[in-house]
Amino acid sequence: MLLKELSAVASPLNDQQIDQLQQAAAESSPQQLAWISGYFWGLSQTQASSHLQSVSQPGVVAAAQPAGKLTIIYASQTGNAKGVAIALKEEATAAGIAVELVSAGDYKGKNFAKETHVIIIASTHGEGEAPDDAIDLHEFLQSKKAPKLPNLQYAVIGLGDSSYEFFCQTAKDFDSYLSKLGALPMLDRLDCDVDYDVPAAEWRVKALAKAKETLSAGDADVVQLPVTQPQQAMSQYSKQNPYEATLLTSQKITGRNSGKDVRHIEIDLEGSGLTYQAGDALGVWYENDPELALAIVAKVGLSGEELIEVDGEHIQLVTALVSQYEITSANPQLVTKFAALSESKKLEKLVADKNKLREYSGNTQIIDVLAEKKTQLSAEQLISLLRRLTPRLYSISSSQEEVGEEVHLTVGVVEFEKGEESRQGGASSFLSHRLEEGAAVKVFVEENNNFKLPADDNTPVIMIGPGTGIAPFRAFVQERDNREAEGKNWLFFGDRTFTDDFLYQVEWQKYLKSGVVQQLDVAFSRDQVEKVYVQHRVLEHADQVWQWLQEGAHVYVCGDMNHMAKDVHDALLTVIEQQGKQSREQAEQYLNELRKSKRYQKDVY
Repeated sequence: MLLKELSAVASPLNDQQIDQLQQAAAESSPQQLAWISGYFWGLSQTQASSHLQSVSQPGVVAAAQPAGKLTIIYASQTGNAKGVAIALKEEATAAGIAVELVSAGDYKGKNFAKETHVIIIASTHGEGEAPDDAIDLHEFLQSKKAPKLPNLQYAVIGLGDSSYEFFCQTAKDFDSYLSKLGALPMLDRLDCDVDYDVPAAEWRVKALAKAKETLSAGDADVVQLPVTQPQQAMSQYSKQNPYEATLLTSQKITGRNSGKDVRHIEIDLEGSGLTYQAGDALGVWYENDPELALAIVAKVGLSGEELIEVDGEHIQLVTALVSQYEITSANPQLVTKFAALSESKKLEKLVADKNKLREYSGNTQIIDVLAEKKTQLSAEQLISLLRRLTPRLYSISSSQEEVGEEVHLTVGVVEFEKGEESRQGGASSFLSHRLEEGAAVKVFVEENNNFKLPADDNTPVIMIGPGTGIAPFRAFVQERDNREAEGKNWLFFGDRTFTDDFLYQVEWQKYLKSGVVQQLDVAFSRDQVEKVYVQHRVLEHADQVWQWLQEGAHVYVCGDMNHMAKDVHDALLTVIEQQGKQSREQAEQYLNELRKSKRYQKDVY
């Protein structure tokens, strides 16, 4: 409606142009609108002579580009930061800014001294660690080798999850290091939570405006931009534009006496053109349980029929809770906000202790937070507590060499009892219980270049993945089998019981018998009095693990970040200490060097 109203005012656009713009705006996401805004702004800066030049060359637009260069550096573990960086580069190009996009792993730290404008987009890995590709740059900026940077203007945006203790720590580190070296911030750092699309898009517009203001305005070069560029960028399947695939199979693969419900999921990608590599993840857009949505609105004294505005549309509250908002997992921000609204003494006490707040948030669902104190909320107050719905990422458990136009997942259904009521995870229960075979599911591939098989098929591989952490290793072994790789494969797998929880048991036995997997060591924690886990098996085979490392083996760990990954890391340090006759500090340095050289890779959550 806004565009129609503008047509009544003095406007350089005719009615047909306004109709076209209105249609494009209606079909675009907030991120795409921000991109388009930057693109048209760049075209508006075009000099008359450049415009005349473009007329003589059909299909090409000439944009004026100020002298000076903007360098965009991304530090990305799973691809989110890279995606934001690519969007920023496209917007900068459209705005006529000379721009270079580079991975932190490919950027030489000494080059900062030659830069005038840098934007860093950084995710955080594990416990506040820099992504694998950014380790060297992160260390360089802390070292005595780092140059003073009085002539550098910079900006930093961080991507993270506020449920974790070290929220956006890598971005905070880069901001601090550059500031200490004398660089000047163009604008304040932005720390983005999991629903980062809209704030990141808004921040990019501000960052480019600041960069354009301060870049040298000397003689302008001309950059050739194809007029179809926005359409090409938006036509590919992505998080913002997922592919509507079909669920082929949802099969429970744990036994009847298992305390877990683990599903083998198969999804049809036929005709999509989507491709993936072993180690990548699949993003799944899901819908929440309508019964849970109704229970939540009832908990705060609402009917669910109230109308709220979402992305410019007015829809019923319960509909928004099903399709637009996260309504299962709590987070520290939600607890903090509800503590203030409800004046709950228990929650106020939790908010005062960050560690207890994180622990409570991580183990409590939203409906149970709302139950802490009966509180009447308006629809707007309820929505203000919630994050926007974001897709869940699942490690792909198949090789495309093996399954063709399909993608397989190994999904542990989150479910537990809360008093007399049951609680379930949003995405896992959608895939396992609410989505019927043959139904549509929106998906996209999330590349993970930091969890990949070695390029040399002769390289030995050690894989450590208990529970659903087995998923990418199923893909790895399928891939190596199809490539007829000569390198040895060693799998450590663990779970509760051999009888009910040995995921893909028949497949592993087949691979062991055929020689694709040379060694398989399992740890079933509840099959004996004393608990045995994968880290214990690693220590039992310390001499052999060390021998494989000496032969150049790559080590992969997938699964729980908070306990298993730490315990396996400590076990590897012990192996290096004892077998390599090294101090603890030397062992840590050894593992760090393995990580830098991509011989030690983790996919933890």
